[in-house]
Amino acid sequence: MTDQPISAAIDRTERTGSPVLILLFAACLVATAAAFSLLPKNEAATLVIGLLALLAVIGIFALFAYAVGFLQFAGQTARNDLTKLVCDTGPEGFIVTDGDGKILYANEAYLALAGASDASALKPVERLFAGTPDVSEAIYRLAQAAREGKRNDEELRLAPPLNGVGDVAWYRIKVRPLPYVNSRRVTLWSVTDVTRERERHENVFQELQHAIDFLDHAPAGFFSCDPSGDVSYMNATLASWLDYDLAQVGSGGLRLGNFVAGGGAALLTCVSGAPGDVLTEQFDIDFKRRNGQSLPVRLLHRVAFGQDGTAGASRTLVLNRAPGEEPEEDLRAAQVRFARVFNATPMAIAIVDKAGHIERSNTAFAKLLPDALKATDATARTIYGGVEDTDRPGLEAALLAAADSKSDIAPVDITLRSDRDRSARLFISAADEADGPGATIYALETTELRKLQENFAQSQKMEAIGQLAAGVAHDFNNVLTAIIGYSDLLLANHRPTDPSFQDIMQVKQNANRAAGLVRQLLAFSRRQTLRPQVLQLGDVLSDLQMLVRRLVGEKIGLDVRHGRDLWLVKADINQFEQVIVNLVVNACDAMLGGGRIEIRTRNVTPQDCLALGEKVLVPADYVAIEVEDNGRGIPADLKEKIFEPFFTTKEVGKGTGLGLAMVYGIVKQTGGFVFCDSVVGRGTCFRILLPRYMPAEGEEEAKKEAAKKPAADLTGHGTILLVEDEEAVRAFGARALSARGYTVLEAATGYEALEVAEANSGKIDLIISDVVMPEMDGPTMFGELRKRGVTAKVIFVSGYAEEAFAKNLPEGEDFGFLPKPFALKQLIETVKSAIAQQA
Repeated sequence: MTDQPISAAIDRTERTGSPVLILLFAACLVATAAAFSLLPKNEAATLVIGLLALLAVIGIFALFAYAVGFLQFAGQTARNDLTKLVCDTGPEGFIVTDGDGKILYANEAYLALAGASDASALKPVERLFAGTPDVSEAIYRLAQAAREGKRNDEELRLAPPLNGVGDVAWYRIKVRPLPYVNSRRVTLWSVTDVTRERERHENVFQELQHAIDFLDHAPAGFFSCDPSGDVSYMNATLASWLDYDLAQVGSGGLRLGNFVAGGGAALLTCVSGAPGDVLTEQFDIDFKRRNGQSLPVRLLHRVAFGQDGTAGASRTLVLNRAPGEEPEEDLRAAQVRFARVFNATPMAIAIVDKAGHIERSNTAFAKLLPDALKATDATARTIYGGVEDTDRPGLEAALLAAADSKSDIAPVDITLRSDRDRSARLFISAADEADGPGATIYALETTELRKLQENFAQSQKMEAIGQLAAGVAHDFNNVLTAIIGYSDLLLANHRPTDPSFQDIMQVKQNANRAAGLVRQLLAFSRRQTLRPQVLQLGDVLSDLQMLVRRLVGEKIGLDVRHGRDLWLVKADINQFEQVIVNLVVNACDAMLGGGRIEIRTRNVTPQDCLALGEKVLVPADYVAIEVEDNGRGIPADLKEKIFEPFFTTKEVGKGTGLGLAMVYGIVKQTGGFVFCDSVVGRGTCFRILLPRYMPAEGEEEAKKEAAKKPAADLTGHGTILLVEDEEAVRAFGARALSARGYTVLEAATGYEALEVAEANSGKIDLIISDVVMPEMDGPTMFGELRKRGVTAKVIFVSGYAEEAFAKNLPEGEDFGFLPKPFALKQLIETVKSAIAQQA
């Protein structure tokens, strides 16, 4: 090792430093003594003293500056000791030169490469490497970069080598600038002997070339195809296996898809690499002969890439893996079976490295994530190419966990880049050691599952909103029952000519309006009381047509088309008419400048249900009612919200947001379905499907026999037990019944009602009870009363539908029902009718 130029400078400084210090110090003393000996005697002496004093000051300053510079130099040298030690012992040859090409440093590795024993025989890189024009040009480029203070590196071939061993050697030379030292430009050169590394690469390449040359004459198949799948060459062996005429090859008459079964062609054409790369992959797939028979093969697929990254023609070796074509070996047979299963499985599988580069994949993966295999360079042929950018962070974290051999990695849900409406779930596990650090990815398409989950979540949300709406409606019904009831009591005591009569009527009318809103909430929550009857929808729409025509006005045309031989349905006629009116009003609001509305009816068979493509629709017989307009349409982001209560796009004060919510609730409570198809700018079609009704024998006669005319006389007598937890409703009911001649026993809870019934055993003629009460609800109280021998008929009052609680009653029991809110007349008529039936 030598670093003599630097060491010599340091030694000279150490040897000459002390004499210089002594001389400077002596000069200062002489100047000072002369100044004191020539005290002011005349003007000339004064001038001499001034000059000597100046000389003393300069000498002291120079002495100080020299000492400081020496100390700084020594300190910098001490700090560089560790760096110098690393460079001295490194395997690469290092040499440091200044801007003039002077060698400042060289380590032992460079001395060995240069064959120099001391500094006098040491040559810089420019002089050390000489040879062919290629070598000279490379050295010139490196020297030019050094002069311009830039980085550069070259790999050159030198014959004979510097050490004289062998015929040729390869060297990698790098140059880069270092920080300035003492205002001098300094350049670091590194020289590495890479002969063995190049020999290994060349050996592998030569072996591969020999193997390819041998394929033309070997008893194995061989073909070549371009990235588009056109086969340009096929050897005779492969052609005989597949029973193809070689005349077809190269003329555009044969493609991979002609003899590669399934999606195997995608595996062979969806390959990519960096410019200059040569990619070799192995595939175990099935070929198909011209007669359609399958031929299991193993492919060694080699593709070279140009400098622009474009894939060239393939060089593909084909090994026949059919039984009888090779020796029976258990391991090889197992490999064949695994390869065929790997490529035939419907689950997409890929093996990737830590960075996500796809090393191997099967045909299902190529179909599911085609964008991941379409990249033109190796760096872009990754799993990330097939997923949306928003899914990349989660996928990267999972691949890093797999590369660290972690277990129990959570699945990753992704959206496919090729189709954002499709999704997949990736199951990721650590790759086998033979595959290096990376991961094995198993992918399943979840598009259908995701849609089912979204539909289920939507239905649950609607159910939750319905429960909330029902709870609000129940409380409002109690309040409205009291308001309407007391309004009736006041009206009974006032004549129409009284000044207060109209005020009371206004109170009652607005309470009835509020009751209508509550009914809409209950309709959405499917808890309103329906009075279903067998309907022929064609007749219902004909009767409703005049009303609808008045609603649409003159600017909008209305066309009603009836299907032939419509089946019967069972629905509440009033609620069904409300559904049609709501849909027509919405259609009119979407066509303020005029348009056309079409109402259609038809029968829908189970086969027709499948054609509709609605996942939640159960195939069966239905009657369809369609209301279609040519208005502005509904944006896709609003379609999921249109059936939610209080959702509206109308201006404030022009809509409650309950119209479509009521449609949804009524149809669902009837057992049907409602769907919306809309295209922005073209119009909207609401499609209602009601289940077909098959009447049982004698059903209509039974209904007619049960019909009773309401009593004209509203007075009566008897003992009534009134059970109601809402005090205002209970007080109104008791007062109204007492005024009509009935004896009323009151109870605020179910337990209190049991006590009153025991105290008045055998005296109670009728029981009127709320359904929802604290401690004990109405149906439970009804069962307890029957156990204690109370046989009086029960009338339940509730804002909910009677079906909501009828299932909690003892089987076979008969009961009456009065929906809230009710007026005084409704209460009295219901009581009168119930007592008359019991008598």
